[in-house]
Amino acid sequence: MTPPLSEAAQPQPTIRLREAVAIIVGIVIGAGIFKAPSLVAQFTGSMGWMLAAWVAGGIISFIGALCYAELAATWPHAGGDYHFLHRAYGRHMSFLFAWARFSVITTGSIALLAFVFGDYMTALVPLGVYSSAIWGALAVLVLTWVNGRGIHAGAGTQSWLTMAEVLGLVLIIAAGLWLWQAGAGQPMVPPPAEAVSASGPPDMAMLGLAMVFVLLTYGGWNEAAYLSAELRGSRRRILHALVISITLITVLYLAVNLAYAYGLGIEGMAKSQAVAADLLRVAFGRTGETLIAVAVAVASLTSINATMIVGARTNFAVGRDWPALHALGRWHPVRGVPTAALYAQSGFALVLVAFGGSLRGGFQTMVDYTAPVFWTFFFLCSVALIVLRVREPQTPRPFKVPLYPVLPLLFSAVCLYMLWSSLVYVKAGALAGVGVLIVGGALLWALERAPRPEATRRDSVT
Repeated sequence: MTPPLSEAAQPQPTIRLREAVAIIVGIVIGAGIFKAPSLVAQFTGSMGWMLAAWVAGGIISFIGALCYAELAATWPHAGGDYHFLHRAYGRHMSFLFAWARFSVITTGSIALLAFVFGDYMTALVPLGVYSSAIWGALAVLVLTWVNGRGIHAGAGTQSWLTMAEVLGLVLIIAAGLWLWQAGAGQPMVPPPAEAVSASGPPDMAMLGLAMVFVLLTYGGWNEAAYLSAELRGSRRRILHALVISITLITVLYLAVNLAYAYGLGIEGMAKSQAVAADLLRVAFGRTGETLIAVAVAVASLTSINATMIVGARTNFAVGRDWPALHALGRWHPVRGVPTAALYAQSGFALVLVAFGGSLRGGFQTMVDYTAPVFWTFFFLCSVALIVLRVREPQTPRPFKVPLYPVLPLLFSAVCLYMLWSSLVYVKAGALAGVGVLIVGGALLWALERAPRPEATRRDSVT
C-alpha cells in the first residue's frame, strides 16, 4: 500500500549529478536555438560578432551560475529562487514571485512549449483545426503522468529526452560540416575572416538586441536551484551541475551556429525564417524537413518535462509557508515528488493551452509580454546574494563567488539591462506584468486574512 501524501515528509537527496545536468540542459536547450540564431546573425551582421555574442552569452550565464551556486549550496531548498527571495526580502516579496511563476512564468512556459510541440507534430500528423492544442494537451497530460509516478521516472525520462535533443543538435552540426566539406551551395559559404571583420562592428543598439535573443536562448539554468535539496553528494555538487551544464550548452551553441554559418552563410542565416529547417533541407531534402520537425518536437518535450520537475517545487514551498495553501505543501514520501503541487501546475497549464488554442496565437503574445516580470525577479535574486552576505555573514558557505562583489554586481547589471530591453522592445509587457502583480497582491491580502488551519504544519525545508 502506497503511503499517503505527507506534510511532514521532506525532499530527499535522490537526484544524481547526470540527472541534474540532463534537467538543466533540457530546460535551456529548447526551441530557441532553432530560431534565435537567424535573428542574432541579422543584428550582428558578421560571423565574428555573431560568435562573440554567443560566447558572451555563455560567459554571462557562467557568472550568473556562480552566484546561484553560492545561494543554492548555502541554502539548499526545493523552493529555489522563492526561498532566496524569502530570506532576503521577506515572505510578501517571495509570494509575489511564486504567484508570477505559477500564473505566467512556469505554466505559461509549459503551455507555450506545448504549442511548439503541437505545431511540429501537426506538420507530421495533423489532427484537425485545433491540432496544435490537442497535441500540446496530450504532451502535458502524458508528462504529468510520468512525473506523478516519481522523481526517478521524471528524471529518467529527462535523461533520454535530453540525449535525443542533443543528438538533434549533433545532426545539425553534421549537416553544416557535410555541406562545407562537400562544397554544396558555394555562394552561401561565408567569406574569409578578413572580409567579415572589414565590415566593422554592428551598431550598439543592434548588438544589444542580439544579446537579448542570445540570453533568452541561454535562459533556464537558474532552475537548477530548485534541485539543490534533492541532489546527492556534497552541497558543492550544485556548482558542478551548473558548470558542466553551461559548458556543454555553450559548446553546443557555438558548434550549431558554426554549422548554420558554414552551411547557409551569414546572409543566408539572417534571411532565414526557419534556419534549422533550411539547413537540413539543403543537406537532406524533404527528409531533412521531417528530421528537423522531430528534433524540435523532442526539444519541446524535453523542456516541458524539465520545467514540470522544477516548477512544482516552487508551489510546494509556498504550501509550506502559507497555511491557507497547505495542500500544495505535501510531499509524497515514496515517489519523491510534491504530487498536489505538480497536478495544480499542470491543471493551470492545460487551462492556458485551451485558452491559447481559442485565441489561435494570442497566448504566445501574452507569454512573451511577461518578460519584464521575469527579469525583475531575476535581478532581485542576484542582489539577494549581496543582501544575505551582509545580513548573515556567519552562515557557513560551502562555495563563495570569486571576485565578490564584482561578479554579483556585474550580473545584476546584466539583469537590469535585460529588464530595460524587455520594456523597450516589448512595451506592452510592462502593463501585463503590472496586472499579474496586482492580482498577486490582492491574493496576498486575502491570504493574510484567511483563517489558519490548526493542523497545518509550517515547517520549511532546510
